[in-house]
Amino acid sequence: MAPPPARRPRRRAIRRARSSLLVGSRDRSAEDWWWDRLAPSGSEYHLMQADSMLLVLPGLGPSRARAHRRASRRAQRPPPSGSVAAAKPRPRPRPEPAPAPEQGPDAGWGDRIPLEVLVEIFGLLVAADGPMPFLGRAARVCRRWHEAASQPALWHTVTLSPPLAGRAVKGNVKAEKKLLASLEWLMPNRWASMSPRFSQLQRLTLIHWKSQVHPVLKVESTAVVSFLEEAGSRMRKLWLTYSSQTTAILGALLSSCCPHLQVLEVSTSINHNNTPLQLPIEALQKGCPQLQVLRLLNLTWLPKPSGRGVALGPGFPSLEELCLASSTCNFVSNEVLGRLLHGSPNLRLLDLRGCTRITPAGLHDLPCPELEQLHLGLYGVSDRLTLVKEGSSLLTQKWYHTLRELDLSGQGFSEKDLEQALAAFSGTPSGSHPALCSLNLRATRVTPNTVSTVVSSCPSLLYLNLESCRCLPRGLKRAYRGVEEVQWCLEQLLTSHASPS
Repeated sequence: MAPPPARRPRRRAIRRARSSLLVGSRDRSAEDWWWDRLAPSGSEYHLMQADSMLLVLPGLGPSRARAHRRASRRAQRPPPSGSVAAAKPRPRPRPEPAPAPEQGPDAGWGDRIPLEVLVEIFGLLVAADGPMPFLGRAARVCRRWHEAASQPALWHTVTLSPPLAGRAVKGNVKAEKKLLASLEWLMPNRWASMSPRFSQLQRLTLIHWKSQVHPVLKVESTAVVSFLEEAGSRMRKLWLTYSSQTTAILGALLSSCCPHLQVLEVSTSINHNNTPLQLPIEALQKGCPQLQVLRLLNLTWLPKPSGRGVALGPGFPSLEELCLASSTCNFVSNEVLGRLLHGSPNLRLLDLRGCTRITPAGLHDLPCPELEQLHLGLYGVSDRLTLVKEGSSLLTQKWYHTLRELDLSGQGFSEKDLEQALAAFSGTPSGSHPALCSLNLRATRVTPNTVSTVVSSCPSLLYLNLESCRCLPRGLKRAYRGVEEVQWCLEQLLTSHASPS
């Protein structure tokens, strides 16, 4: 029995609705299915996809807001015109649900990420490229990012350099104002009261700050001193270029603001500074008792005299390297060297190039039994200067068993004195060889017999400089690098010595 005619259009409408649902489910991709599984509708969660991660964030997301807007727009569209649309029966209007309470503007997905996650992400970027300029830019995104970018754990190493350093930039005043604004953000209360983001700072590098940021230099002596007083207990290494401002900084070191300092280097810039450096030895020993490396390079150093009856300072018990090399006038004497090294038994490297007032007798009295590198070369010394001609054997007899590098370039020792000195390397016990691997005899009076003896006794010799040695035959006055070249030199010396003159 056929159904009544009034029910047939209703059944056809139901079949069409079911078929449309099936077609829609077939058209959906697997990705859409997973998105609905991870953040189903009504769960108040939405997804945020990046290149290498998928974030499930609470709250109504932008994608769902857009979906609601699209649905409301579709509801407001007029029905399509035409005979087919007119023939369809209009469905009964369903009662609309109560409108949801209006929410405030979406603060953005950045505010929904936990602070710990943001700091972890920022840390990966900082490890690859450093904190600047990324953290400075990220701090301007929102308050949450500003808080994450200010975490002290991200500010262990900082390098501050103005843009286009060393170039002439148009509108330099504008560039300085912009850079000063960046510095104010980094250090809102200046160095004196350390910014929280710098509370764990381990390394700070300032590049071209003198030539590019002159207004900052109006307070640099007090600022750097305040920084040392605040963070000096954590400082281990300090490099300074000597200028008129260095005195105040060194004064802070003498006041024990950096008690754990291990490396101190003070050098001049390319344009040599002729202003003498005043540095009291005993005060430095008290202020930096753990110093391991001390370099005063190319400076006109005027050590303050100790005075009569003044006791020696505590010394540098941990000092392993002392460099006082200079190409200009140097006032370092045996007395000054003794005050510096009287308590340094662990010294391994002693660089006294250009120190013309140091004598072999003064070096022999040093309490440093394990010296490995000794540099006494004289470069660019005036011919009017009277050089010591005897005593080189005191050096080799004291340290022949430990010396790895010896530089006597330009010294005025006589032929016989050099022969006695270098003969110490051939007097080692049987079965052992000297550790000497570098020997610089440039512009000395060394003879062929002396050179051949020391080369034969030192099989580990890798560098030999015989430039400008007047007593050597022509063709051999050059530098030799590597075992093969050194052995070739030995063969040539033996051949020339054996051949009749």
